[in-house]
Amino acid sequence: MKWDWNAVSEFMPRFWDGLLVTLEALALGSLLSFTLGLVWALLMRTPSRWVRWPVGVVTEFVRNTPLLVQLFFLFYVLPEWGLTFSALATGVFAIGLHYSTYTMQVYRAGIEAVPAGQWEAATALNLPLRRTWTAVILPQAIRRVVPALGNYVIAMLKDTPMLMVITVLEMLGRARLFSQQHFQFTEPLTVIGVAFVLISYLASLLLRALERRLVR
Repeated sequence: MKWDWNAVSEFMPRFWDGLLVTLEALALGSLLSFTLGLVWALLMRTPSRWVRWPVGVVTEFVRNTPLLVQLFFLFYVLPEWGLTFSALATGVFAIGLHYSTYTMQVYRAGIEAVPAGQWEAATALNLPLRRTWTAVILPQAIRRVVPALGNYVIAMLKDTPMLMVITVLEMLGRARLFSQQHFQFTEPLTVIGVAFVLISYLASLLLRALERRLVR
């Protein structure tokens, strides 16, 4: 089998469209997962077990359910109950919700790693609880967990092809459609593979730079 550069040139316009959708899903999904994960982590530290117990049940259920099943449920079952969203919005929500249950554990570990003396100092200074969290605890906790959060960004990137099952035409979806139409699979799939490697590598470099900056 010979490599066909004409197939690559024909596929590239579709590739850029798919890349844009992939990056959009990754950025929005990451933002949602980081935000929700922090919310879950803070709720799990509330004194009331009536808050901790439902949050624990929900997050455990989501974490122990495959992302693919969640995508099918949100896209094909919820419309029967009158809740209809676009395919991309559904995919972003599913990825963000799924990975928020993992980032929750990352935040929890970071919060618990803050020395007890920091809590005691905030209490001695009579800081309000909100001020203690926003000015003392969370800045130190988040600085510790940036590498772990970065790993989940790369994991989310590698899971974006699953959005193809709910009709989102991200990179792999575009490649699959092109291959079916032109009966050429090697070129588009190779381009997609290289793109995933490059994006993952660039993301890891950015995260390392951010980590070094936070350490300084």
